[in-house]
Amino acid sequence: MRLVLASCCAPCSSGAIKQLADGEIAGVDDFIVLFYNPNIFPNDEYTKRMNEQIRYCNTLGVKYAVGDWDHDAWRNAVRGLESEPERGARCDACFAYRFAYARDFAIKNGYNAVASVFGVSKHKDQSQVDAAARRALGEIEYIPIRWDESLRQSINRASNFYRQNYCGCEFSFRKTPQMALVGINSCEMGSGEL
Repeated sequence: MRLVLASCCAPCSSGAIKQLADGEIAGVDDFIVLFYNPNIFPNDEYTKRMNEQIRYCNTLGVKYAVGDWDHDAWRNAVRGLESEPERGARCDACFAYRFAYARDFAIKNGYNAVASVFGVSKHKDQSQVDAAARRALGEIEYIPIRWDESLRQSINRASNFYRQNYCGCEFSFRKTPQMALVGINSCEMGSGEL
């Protein structure tokens, strides 16, 4: 199995990446970490999370890809759902949007399965994440791995990861940041280098 791991941030993905890097997930022959999170706002926040993800992947010598940050396209995908609560219809649309990108990335790059850490946070619903993945992935297999939470917590205690206090989108903290957006327009792939 060639697996794409859809990741939201280093603190949530650290245990999963370590398990995959150490060969602890049966049947996975190759994997890449995909950081595609146009939901994260503002751009400064996105950049911090992206850099932490890249730093952790580089530390382990793990392949990664960074998709385009197109917040306007994401906003269009969740239009009309801005007032929904966390774990509501907006989150469902957000997960499906990001899984559709993971599907297209997998097909384009020769991967045949997708897993994610989108449900690791206590603020998210794993069954909602799983349902969105199954709807969005089409012919790409979804692998609903239950990651080792104690490993993730241990890595996080020992790390100096940048940690955020909200999901990432501006609607999860219910106020509009005043910071300017600076677009990131290129897709980057690496395996220890940016």
